[in-house]
Amino acid sequence: MKHRGRHRRRRRGRALRATLAGTALALTAAATVISASQATVADDPGALRPVGAATGRLPLAEQRVPGPWLDRLASRMGRPVGVGAVLEDADLPLRNAADCAGPDKHSLPVEPAATRAYCFGAADTRGWRPGAVTTSGDADDDGHWAGNRVVLSGWSRGGAEGGSLDGPAPEQGLAKVAFVDANDPARLRYTWALLAVPVDGGRDYRGLVSPLSGMVWYQDKLLVTTREGDRDALYVYDLDRIQRATVDAEAVGRVRGGWAAHGSRFVLPAVGSYTLPGGEAPRPAAVSLDRSTAPDSLVASEWVPADGDRPTRLWRYALSREPARSGLLSTDSAGRARPVEAYETRTADVRGVLAYRSAWYLDRAAGSPGGHGTLWRQDADGARATECGSDGTRHCWSGRSGSLSYWEESGEVWSQSGRMLFALPLASVERALGRSTDR
Repeated sequence: MKHRGRHRRRRRGRALRATLAGTALALTAAATVISASQATVADDPGALRPVGAATGRLPLAEQRVPGPWLDRLASRMGRPVGVGAVLEDADLPLRNAADCAGPDKHSLPVEPAATRAYCFGAADTRGWRPGAVTTSGDADDDGHWAGNRVVLSGWSRGGAEGGSLDGPAPEQGLAKVAFVDANDPARLRYTWALLAVPVDGGRDYRGLVSPLSGMVWYQDKLLVTTREGDRDALYVYDLDRIQRATVDAEAVGRVRGGWAAHGSRFVLPAVGSYTLPGGEAPRPAAVSLDRSTAPDSLVASEWVPADGDRPTRLWRYALSREPARSGLLSTDSAGRARPVEAYETRTADVRGVLAYRSAWYLDRAAGSPGGHGTLWRQDADGARATECGSDGTRHCWSGRSGSLSYWEESGEVWSQSGRMLFALPLASVERALGRSTDR
């Protein structure tokens, strides 16, 4: 994939931001009522605190699935396809916000408001829990992949409807990704791909048994977080190695007559992973891409419960510039990816992390089912959050907090709250904080 010049991206970004400014959705009405239980102003977490190698570094060891395994699987399943072929089969509609249910829209941010929002159907997502978002704005700096604007939405099986969506992610089930064709903002459509792991030398595959709390698409690779208790911190998928399922069945893997993916039309077999060091090592729970650094970098946050007695750790990893290692983390001679920055924050229950220039944005979950979360902006000088409602509460962000992804070409932040997929300009976040992005 050729990476285009940023001058063209900036021109397109300015045009799109001007369009968004004139056509912002009237979505705040569905989310303006803040309950009395959330009126208390959240504790200020203060400035980020840099930490040294002894306390905050988290080296990740790179592991590759053997090439012969992947080749054997492809020889049996058929020639792999790319993202374009998947989008050609995207025939499930995402409803525009006006047609979404009131309870779903209530979970949208109050301040700043989403400028566009969509919802997945209840029947299509029943028994699945939303968790991660990334876009073709992460994949390539011109915002497109093979000429398409694409949003990837990660889901995990095992969560139930209602309050459990606000709690820690389930540890059992399957994981799948909705490939969303976002070329026409008024008509988003998608199809599913199951995340899998090759087994038996590539003669079969199993489902990835893990919640998706974080996901980054960079160049031709998709990196996703894994569950507690797994030595693998991140799994790696190659978006040029997507396989077609040939049997529509609930099973996963090789079945009579072909290959099944629990009802999904496509399968993504893992091509590698990044494993944690031994002992009681923390793990990345939320990840995103930062294109404001050189080289581009992956940022990560661990999850610490709201009543935890320790700070939350944040890490930044450089991405490789080597053509043969496209989409992978930069590693040393021992095959380990080491953070180039590490911080601690007093913000707990972080479900989404985003970094841009000197600022870190942390999405803290709502303190109660049906409530709203808080979006903190932190740097070395302090912390700020938007306020809303007559009492000046900071519980203004989405209710069912999800991952954050910045589409630099358009200037938008994408996230997901329950069944709602939404976007808003990063500039509107900064304005709500009384700042400017200086774009």
